[in-house]
Amino acid sequence: MVPWDEAVSPTLMSDADEKPTPRRAIERVPEQASVYQYEYRGAWVVTAHGSFDMHTVRPLADALKAAVGHHPKVVLDASGVTFADSTFLNLLILNHQTGTLRVVSPSRQVRRLCELTGVDRVLEVRRTVEDAAGF
Repeated sequence: MVPWDEAVSPTLMSDADEKPTPRRAIERVPEQASVYQYEYRGAWVVTAHGSFDMHTVRPLADALKAAVGHHPKVVLDASGVTFADSTFLNLLILNHQTGTLRVVSPSRQVRRLCELTGVDRVLEVRRTVEDAAGF
């Protein structure tokens, strides 16, 4: 009988005819989330990259809150978002309700999330930053 921890742990095989060595599962390290901001033709652009969930969304939330509070035109470039959950979605809705927010070139994952929840009918989505800046 194989001990439980060896049965559920992945094994590492070598080229030799050795017995497989148990290897502990490595915790998934979340992808680094980053936020960049700049002015473009009178609009404030916030660019998001990486994975955004309840543990990583704070920098984006702070950037959007400040942007919507200080700028009449705010654009979120979501092309670099690789993962987004309901926390990210709620953030978009809140900022859309608070001020003028347009989402640019959402990644496939973000588009799908918006379609499934119906948020794509609420948010203003544009293809490029240039299109979005021309409010």
